[in-house]
Amino acid sequence: MSLPLYLLAMAVFAMGTSEFMLAGLLPDIASGLDVTVGTAGALTSAFAIGMIVGAPLVAALARNWPRRAGLVGFVLVFAAAHAVGALTTSFPILFATRVVAALANAGFLAVALTAAAMLVPPDRKGRALAVLLSGTTVATIAGVPGGSVLGTLLGWRATFWAVAALCLPATLGILKGIPAGRDEDEATGRPALRAELAQLTRPRLILVMLLGALVNAATFGSLTFLAPVVTDSAGLGQLWISVALVLFGAGSFVGVTVAGRLSDRRPDLVIAFGGPLLLIGWPALAVLANEPVALFILVFVQGALSFALGSTLITRVLYEAAGAPTMAGSYATAALNVGAAVGPVIAAAALTTEAGTLGPLWASGLLVAVALLIAFPLLTAITAGRSTELLIAAGANPANEPSSGS
Repeated sequence: MSLPLYLLAMAVFAMGTSEFMLAGLLPDIASGLDVTVGTAGALTSAFAIGMIVGAPLVAALARNWPRRAGLVGFVLVFAAAHAVGALTTSFPILFATRVVAALANAGFLAVALTAAAMLVPPDRKGRALAVLLSGTTVATIAGVPGGSVLGTLLGWRATFWAVAALCLPATLGILKGIPAGRDEDEATGRPALRAELAQLTRPRLILVMLLGALVNAATFGSLTFLAPVVTDSAGLGQLWISVALVLFGAGSFVGVTVAGRLSDRRPDLVIAFGGPLLLIGWPALAVLANEPVALFILVFVQGALSFALGSTLITRVLYEAAGAPTMAGSYATAALNVGAAVGPVIAAAALTTEAGTLGPLWASGLLVAVALLIAFPLLTAITAGRSTELLIAAGANPANEPSSGS
């Protein structure tokens, strides 16, 4: 994998830290800005909605920009939004900065996902995506717990300043690692925007986007409400919440790393084996949540399986959207964040059922079950056509080239 990919992952780390850090900061933000915790929680929804809406819109606006200029611009806007958020004493302004930050994040990911796929050979999109998403998984391991500790010691504003500061080395890295100007493929032969948007009418693309959203909804539904499982069901202290989050993040890092080596050539294996294991894991976690050792083991395992399956499906989005070279990243970003927005809503509703704090875990199992019921009868269709897509992406004539198999 090339150095530019890791530089892009550094920026994803800063953005991932920002996306998830509010879970530990909401009470302090609510107190500092004189609003309720429920009102402060709207900041999380604002970010998720901004990501969903922003991914295709901002990607469409930025499709004619040189990649490096677009990536640097998005990172700097993201940093500026956090600096303003750290300074403001107004909740509406803070809310607005979260929307702006989400739009910048969505634009960056849309361009970065496309750029990452083009920085590697056509048959290594999955590995490139794994490197890029490692920024998010490392954020859950180190960035989010670190931000929580920093917020506890120095106040929530310090965490916002820290995220803004993280953007600076990422910006320098992008300036150094991503070529200036336009690539040859950017200057000639690019489909019109209408043609790229028309890719969204392809059933296989819609299918893999739906499956990616369902798996991601299960992941973030349970992750959002993992804290009460640790403290209420397992009866552990507050400090153990960070341990659980770190274990989930460590598992997710393992998952995307392993799946990155399989999702290009054998996505069927990841789906066929990882899917059922993930389905079994969520109810198993609900049943064994009162046993701390089993809880922490399963949290790690579910993190690994969730991100392995999720990243494989998002890789399929990039393959299926090969006819939309400037918009494919935005389709993948939208699928990820539809799940991130819908999952916690479903999980919150599950909290009101008789299952109580374990409701989100059962809801995640149901979401994965729905995904597998859709995926398994269509598994061949979901994972077929890889060789032809790779030959087209490489500029070869599929009729005259040998197939590598799937």
